[in-house]
Order: sequence, then C-alpha cells, then structure tokens
Amino acid sequence: MRRNGWHIARQDGGVILSRRPGGRAAGSGLWAETRLPAGGRLSVLAHEIRKDLWRALRHVRGFSPIIEIHPCREEAGLCVRAGGATASPPPAPLQATLSAVLEDSARRARWISHAARRQK
Repeated sequence: MRRNGWHIARQDGGVILSRRPGGRAAGSGLWAETRLPAGGRLSVLAHEIRKDLWRALRHVRGFSPIIEIHPCREEAGLCVRAGGATASPPPAPLQATLSAVLEDSARRARWISHAARRQK
C-alpha cells in the first residue's frame, strides 16, 4: 500500500516502511537495530521513527529511510531495524548518529506514546 509517497508492506505481523516498493535499499546501506515494548499501531510507530531518522540524517546525500518493525521471536516486544540507502558509502559517524536516534529515551517514549494514542 502506498500512502503519502511511502510504501507500507505488511508481512509476518510486522511492517516495512520505505519510499521504494518492497522496502529494498538501493546503493550503500546504513542500519541499526533496537527493541521496543509491544503495543500500538506499527505503521504509526514506523512513521514516527522515520521522521526522527530523517531529521538527523537529512544532510546525507541520497539518504532514503527504511524502517522494519516486527514482533521479536526470542522475547516479548518489537524488533526495529532502521536505516536506509545512501548515494555513497556512509562515513562511520553516521552509524553512531543512527544508533543514537534509536536509543534516545525521550524519542522512544514519544514514539511509543504516539503509536498507542492513535490506536483504535
């Protein structure tokens, strides 16, 4: 499904949010992972993560965010893989920036709150 220029693919109880159909990253990739507590609408959660990721990495030439969220197999909660494609190989500091966005406690609380609030 495409909404506002974003493709949302639903599979195996999770979602993949990307600009390109199928959530495929073209070019060089930049990725980080984290876990979040279960709850809320996954598509809303993915959009909230995407917005903060874009704000932090918008200066990166050719950056195209991709957010994958699915239930964790080993334990309760959600596994989040966030990152995307870049036009050229990403420099090392970008990996640290991406990880910092995903691990920021204030952002995480806002994402979870927003996804839960919009759930009906």
